[in-house]
Amino acid sequence: MDTPRASWRNTTHDWAGGVDLDHLEHVRRAPATFAPGGVQHLVIEVVAYAADEAECGNGGHCRVTLHADGSVTIADDGRGTDTRLDEHGRPVKKPIMATKDLRFFDRPDAPPLPDGHPRRGMSVVAALSTWLVHTNRRRNGSWTQRYAHGVPTTGLEPIADDGTTGTVVHFLPDESLRTAPDVTTDELARLSSAWPQLSFEADDRRNR
Repeated sequence: MDTPRASWRNTTHDWAGGVDLDHLEHVRRAPATFAPGGVQHLVIEVVAYAADEAECGNGGHCRVTLHADGSVTIADDGRGTDTRLDEHGRPVKKPIMATKDLRFFDRPDAPPLPDGHPRRGMSVVAALSTWLVHTNRRRNGSWTQRYAHGVPTTGLEPIADDGTTGTVVHFLPDESLRTAPDVTTDELARLSSAWPQLSFEADDRRNR
């Protein structure tokens, strides 16, 4: 795009932001509010973005993997997270992990997720995760970035193109959330059926 970041139109997140430490801390102080039901709610927050992509692309696929260490991977085949070049030619990705989603967070009209709780956005997942790795593949390049409680601990690290597009979010929820009622693949499949445009599958590797 090669235009000043401050001039970019904000639709879902504030491009001029980057990292909103106050927002992330606000979420971390109230896990019961922002992750009711624990890990299951965080998973559905991420799957909602895959459903958005599926709706934009006339269908899509999402795969959830529950790992033995308590972490979760959610992969989709959408367009990937919007990444642009600023006026200095530097890549800038939409700050979905570290700033609030302008459509949902603190909005009284935020739509409910299939679990009945309000949708608040991906930053809730990042803020309430000990670590999170965001891998992004777009037509104009691919990269990965790591976070700790929503704060980036690396820059955008380029990775080899493999001819696909999509997003992979791998995160370890905070330990306090992992003690909440257990998440099951059957319940995730039931909740995800609320998005008929999204083909969903889940793989439970916790007992292997």
